[in-house]
Amino acid sequence: MNNIEELMNTLQQELAEVTNLQELNNLKVKYTGKKGIITELTQNIKNIEPDHRKEYGMNINKLRSSFEENYKKKTYEYEQQKLNEKLQNEKIDITLSATNIVNGAPNILENLIEEVEEVFISLGYDVVDGPEVELDKYNFEMLNIPKGHPARDAQDTFYLENEEILLRSQTSPVQVRMMLQNKGQNPIRMICPGKTYRRDDDDATHSHQFVQIEGLLVDKNVSLSDLKGTIDIIVKKLFGDDIKTRFRPSYYQFTEPSVEVDISCFNCHGKGCNICKKTGWITIAGAGIVHPNVLKMSGYDPQIWSGFAFGFGAERMAMLKYDINDLRVFYNTDLRENKVFDRKEGE
Repeated sequence: MNNIEELMNTLQQELAEVTNLQELNNLKVKYTGKKGIITELTQNIKNIEPDHRKEYGMNINKLRSSFEENYKKKTYEYEQQKLNEKLQNEKIDITLSATNIVNGAPNILENLIEEVEEVFISLGYDVVDGPEVELDKYNFEMLNIPKGHPARDAQDTFYLENEEILLRSQTSPVQVRMMLQNKGQNPIRMICPGKTYRRDDDDATHSHQFVQIEGLLVDKNVSLSDLKGTIDIIVKKLFGDDIKTRFRPSYYQFTEPSVEVDISCFNCHGKGCNICKKTGWITIAGAGIVHPNVLKMSGYDPQIWSGFAFGFGAERMAMLKYDINDLRVFYNTDLRENKVFDRKEGE
């Protein structure tokens, strides 16, 4: 114990003699480093007689605390001293003209996707992701599109190595994977926004890569009215409370019945303009009741379970909402487009 008290006095004296940050750090290594004096004393506690071990440990902790407190105090003093010297010696000419830095802006497409995600999360949906390099089995076959089906031609898919591996042409495979994961036992509420790929020529309205936002609900006694109510919520959130929704009969391989989703034109409110091509309505999505074959292949009994699915292109929705006439602005590297995004976001 006497040695620890002597060490405390020695430590205080050495701290008082330190004149710079380097000497202080050397002192830290000497006392608290891996082979430091205090470290060795701590490791020696097992050799102390049990009756004196508690007192010994308390003195060691007191010694360590004293050192660390003084070390922090002196470190702060030397750092402030160094900063003051730097401020004295370095001068900035504030009369020089500043560098013109182009500020970035949130991408409108990303903002729209996040907005849609927030709405569906508030409705109890999960946001799910899946692989972009997909198997033909999940991208087509389990969606009621067998090999040789003419619907495959319309999607003009990118195949990799062979006809079993491809870049997904839709995000529907994520829905299939989720249904298989639940093994036909649980309800599902999910959306799967993500990149999709099709062999297409890039122009103002087409791209070989685009973002789809697809949704799936599987439960019992699901009807088209449930689908329409869900679509109404997201449409009103994106385009305004006065927007109306209508369904038109359509055909998709994975839904039956299938519908095209139209909304009343938010620009002319049904009077007819160039955006709605004088019809008063704008088509924004495809949807329908999940086909019994899709449910069955994914492990759900269509006699017990039913569901609806929908999908729309994020780029098309953003172009409509923000009056953008060229899809390529979402992906090019022209920083001048940031001004467009800033302006649109502020409106």
